[in-house]
Amino acid sequence: MRRRDFAASLVLAAATSLIAPSGRAWAEEKKKKTGGPDYIAIDTLTGATNKAGGRRGVMTVDCGLSVFDQKLHERAVASLPRLRAAYVQVVLIYAAGLPPGAEPNADFIATALQRQTDLVLGRPGARLLIGAIVAN
Repeated sequence: MRRRDFAASLVLAAATSLIAPSGRAWAEEKKKKTGGPDYIAIDTLTGATNKAGGRRGVMTVDCGLSVFDQKLHERAVASLPRLRAAYVQVVLIYAAGLPPGAEPNADFIATALQRQTDLVLGRPGARLLIGAIVAN
């Protein structure tokens, strides 16, 4: 590559980095606030399942928390790692015991996750909202 072409590509790269938003700014723009000020989004929970013929599958659960009490909301935000760990444990155990070809029981999963929410936060008041449960 000639020096002139190399210098031109460096100038172009520098100009592009000035025009394009930084990675952090782009991630903040991309992230959508959903559910209002009382909603806390929980990352998708996954667990491994067994399929017919010995193959492996995945069960995913999308959920969030609705907390109207401001003090409890702050506690829930601070406890997100503990909440997520408790939720993942429930989903992993349930998915591992799911028979091949069976549909997940949404009521059981929601009840178990709500129980974990109340245990981690120390009192009731946060309502668990289930978005979707998919097993494939």
